[in-house]
Amino acid sequence: MIVTTVSVQVRTESREAFIRATIANHESSVREPGNRRFDVLQSKEDPDRFLLYEAYNSDEAAAAHKKTAHYLIWRSTVEPMMAQPRSAAHYTAVRP
Repeated sequence: MIVTTVSVQVRTESREAFIRATIANHESSVREPGNRRFDVLQSKEDPDRFLLYEAYNSDEAAAAHKKTAHYLIWRSTVEPMMAQPRSAAHYTAVRP
């Protein structure tokens, strides 16, 4: 299993639009072949901070996600909403 976490800090005035765009991306992502999980999390301490938790069966499935129309639309839509560039961390499962 391949997991990517994406940390995003959005501008306060863009928070609701970011949530809408990200939920739309989530809804399509969970239907992708090889997707195991795609969570959108909002910080309790800072409502403008989000964490995306994306789990795929393989590197290939994770890479295919980045080529989907819904991901490309999400990326271009939310880019101007970010207070700083998003950051990602990549993991593999210790056990299947």
